Amino acid sequence: MNAISVLLMLLAFSGFVFSDSFAIISPNSAFTLEGSGYAVTEDMIKISEIDLVLSTQTQTGSSVKSSIEDGFITLDDQDFLATELEATILREGNYIRVNGVVESDTGDTASIRFFGRLVEESKTASVYGFTGRITIDDNDYKIIYTAKLSELSKIKTTTESKTDEKLTIHILKGSSTQGVGTYIDVGAASESTSSLNLRYFSQDRISIEPGTTIIIVNDDVVSHSILSGTENNDRHDQFTADGRISTDEILPGQSTNITLDNAGFYRLYDPDYQWMKIVAYVFPNIEDNVVLGQGKNLGN
Repeated sequence: MNAISVLLMLLAFSGFVFSDSFAIISPNSAFTLEGSGYAVTEDMIKISEIDLVLSTQTQTGSSVKSSIEDGFITLDDQDFLATELEATILREGNYIRVNGVVESDTGDTASIRFFGRLVEESKTASVYGFTGRITIDDNDYKIIYTAKLSELSKIKTTTESKTDEKLTIHILKGSSTQGVGTYIDVGAASESTSSLNLRYFSQDRISIEPGTTIIIVNDDVVSHSILSGTENNDRHDQFTADGRISTDEILPGQSTNITLDNAGFYRLYDPDYQWMKIVAYVFPNIEDNVVLGQGKNLGN
């Protein structure tokens, strides 16, 4: 066995393999961290979910500092919004540390200390195993999560002028009935690994540059409308409109345009069917429009 063969074997066993794995995490990128698991004390076990949006900032050595722009953590039916969280991605993505404070709609705060280890990765995402603590008053929960880190993947633009870019989103047939929606094969129009997701919109998480126009097309059999607002953490009245986006009634087969001018987060929802919602991440520090997931397109 020659020296080159030995070197290749050592690189492979040390984790530096030559494959089309998840992209190296770099500054000025956007990611989502989604997962679920359990929060455990000596007296109880609660179901817990994590759903965070990260934007990477500065890099020092093999570590990348990140800000958590938005998201929530749940304990059973109690939701905590990300208020003062930060994340550090360590050793070129092999570890993630999340620390800070989250707050519920009733003003309760919780201290977060999570540490994730890379378990597996594909071409489009990485899976981490998280352990750590959620501390609320005198209750100290140990958490065990499995979570997926997904990078916002680029759209292929159809024009050289960014000021004229338009993104088409379809309201899917059956969306007015909660739990029905449409199962979307996210790999059908791309080279990514196929998986099925229940959706009410053709895209329910988007990341775009400020000033992008979104065309909302109603493919359902009933009328819909779209507002922007803030979440109330109330199962019966989930949103409060903030006045930034408000459409007229969109009849079946018709469409309307909305433009997200300001940087930040928009939560778009249908006031009559509040399970229908879109999280829009308006992120100016990118070269091209991006969306979460595969098989997306820009249209006129």
